[in-house]
Amino acid sequence: PNFQRLQQRGRLSRALDIRVASVENPVTYYAFDVLGIEDFDLRMLPLTTRKGLLQKLLPGAGIIRYLDHFVADGEVLYQEVQKLGLEGIVGKRGDSPYKAGRSAGWVKIRSRRSDDFVVVGFTAPKGTRSGFGALQLGLYIDGVLTYCGRAGSGFSDAQLAEVRKQLDGASRKEPACVGTLPQEKGNTWVNPRLVCEVEFTEWTDEGLLRQPVFLRFRDDKGPEECVASGRVAHRPSGEAEVAQPPTAEPAREERSFTLTNPDKVFWPDEGYTKGDLLEYYRSISPWMLPYLVDRPLVLTRFPDGIAGKSFYQQDAPAFVPQWIRTQRMYSEQAQREISYFIGEDEAALLYLVNLGTIPFHVWASRTSRIDRPDWCVLDLDPKGAPFSDVVRTALTAHQLCDEIGLPNYIKTSGSSGLHVLIPLGCQCRFDEARSLGELLARLIVGEIPEITTLARQISRREGKVYVDYLQNGSGRLIVAPFSARPLPGAPVSMPLLWSEVKPGLDIRAFTIRNALDRMRQLKQDPLVPVVSDQPDLAAALDRLGKRGSND
Repeated sequence: PNFQRLQQRGRLSRALDIRVASVENPVTYYAFDVLGIEDFDLRMLPLTTRKGLLQKLLPGAGIIRYLDHFVADGEVLYQEVQKLGLEGIVGKRGDSPYKAGRSAGWVKIRSRRSDDFVVVGFTAPKGTRSGFGALQLGLYIDGVLTYCGRAGSGFSDAQLAEVRKQLDGASRKEPACVGTLPQEKGNTWVNPRLVCEVEFTEWTDEGLLRQPVFLRFRDDKGPEECVASGRVAHRPSGEAEVAQPPTAEPAREERSFTLTNPDKVFWPDEGYTKGDLLEYYRSISPWMLPYLVDRPLVLTRFPDGIAGKSFYQQDAPAFVPQWIRTQRMYSEQAQREISYFIGEDEAALLYLVNLGTIPFHVWASRTSRIDRPDWCVLDLDPKGAPFSDVVRTALTAHQLCDEIGLPNYIKTSGSSGLHVLIPLGCQCRFDEARSLGELLARLIVGEIPEITTLARQISRREGKVYVDYLQNGSGRLIVAPFSARPLPGAPVSMPLLWSEVKPGLDIRAFTIRNALDRMRQLKQDPLVPVVSDQPDLAAALDRLGKRGSND
């Protein structure tokens, strides 16, 4: 079970390449369930019965094999899986019928490894990030300090600033380690003094860490104690190699691409072109990037403008350049691993716009704390209700949050509704964020039931504003602030002052033509604290509970 080798096989399409790879990089398929045999539907049978039938069907050897299971001792199995460096285990009820999608009948338990590494350097910060971009890491392999990759996720803002001060006092001209060293600009090498613990999924064939995430610094451990153990690629012999590892970022001058079809009309009625859209995103990027950096993105691409066909893209295609950051993660909605685009800087933003992307949708969490959202959102969706009712609903939410001491901010969706956002400061999980959203939504609907509803189906809303709290979940999306929308007039999702939320508010008045001028006049984004505020959630929830019991 080697993810890198599976990727290499999965990308092959020519018959000759596949035949060669079947010898050089063979694959075995392990079947663990069977849903039907000929005309017989087996889905309602217990899992153990289905597996028994499957075992009789499959040959004892070959490229398709039966995957056995363990009836008991799950904890022991998990410990052995960790020792072997496997991805994890899946536990299933033996008496359960087959049901598509997630269910209470099975659970996935992931296994991630961690180890202690020597800090041998750092990369320059990019975009709005301060301090440093990532820490370069090393381990002692056969007595020689060897480069192992870099970790850029998992740091708090305070750590970025504090650690940078320490690193600046330890810089050196040449790296203290050997191995497959990155050669791009922006690397600073340091004396090997700091030790940190890093979590990761596996070692690549090049001896680099896959999906590393910083956990903590180890003041109790010396660099000489960071010795390789377990499965690590062999140390390169001789002098340090100069080949650039696949995970390294190319040199800055290589971060370029050709803008295509800038004169193509994207908004026919207004005559706005793809070039106009690119210029909008370029000019608004300093305001927009705080909501994109280190965050999974999902694109909706309109290659021929809003009048043409469009498609939704969350899985990054293989042709994107290496300097475009992507990260493979499990999607609860798609029920599979997806290689997400990760927001980084202006160059990456413009590259994605050049693909024909008009709106950007974002996760509520960042890769550094992927299970901890930055905000809770209430999506106020009119769908047949007058917009004045949306305004009244938003103001009711604002008053409720103020009463219980929860900071709250607002933006237009750019389409038809408003988004009320409550900062969480990564203090809770997604399920807790959703529970908070549900509590707030129920209190709002209880306050103004004549104009609001929790009914998701449009046919059941009776012309009322839908207070949607269900967007609070892992992988759930909202349109990014300042994102353009594929609608007449080219409106954008615009942060608002609460004083602007009043009768007569026209959310379509904010467009790619005037958004930058508005922000220059405001001088400060009223929404941006939502990605950094850390409210006292315990106190707010206590007040919310008391109010709910009183109501």
